[in-house]
Amino acid sequence: MTVDSRPQHVIVGVDGSPPGGRALALGIEEARFRHAKLSVIYAFPALVSLFGTTAHEYYPQLQKEAETALSGILSEAPPMDDLQVTSSAIGGNPAETLIEASRDGSMLVVGSRGRGGFAGLVLGSVANQCVQHAHCPVLVAREDN
Repeated sequence: MTVDSRPQHVIVGVDGSPPGGRALALGIEEARFRHAKLSVIYAFPALVSLFGTTAHEYYPQLQKEAETALSGILSEAPPMDDLQVTSSAIGGNPAETLIEASRDGSMLVVGSRGRGGFAGLVLGSVANQCVQHAHCPVLVAREDN
């Protein structure tokens, strides 16, 4: 058995939803428990042109809105003064962004909207993709757990 000697790193995906808020709270608890650094990622969809570049006209506005949203989410989070925290708003496919970030993680924490039925399948697709493809263990937080 191989022991991973890398420092512990908890990554949390947030989106402003109640389950996303619960994911952040659980991520903070996990980071404390593991004596880990904490990365909070607000991944937002950004259109890509046929040539693979982000549309220049609207991207700066989306980035600014995402950074404002992330600041609001962090201001409502439980205290994190005792943790090493980084946060970033990243444009792109949210599932792909979080899966890529999980390469450096000890744990990835995401929220599940948990609406049930077809809407739940569509809205929970980021969590589902992360569970299936992340490079580290994934904790999916529901609002009610």
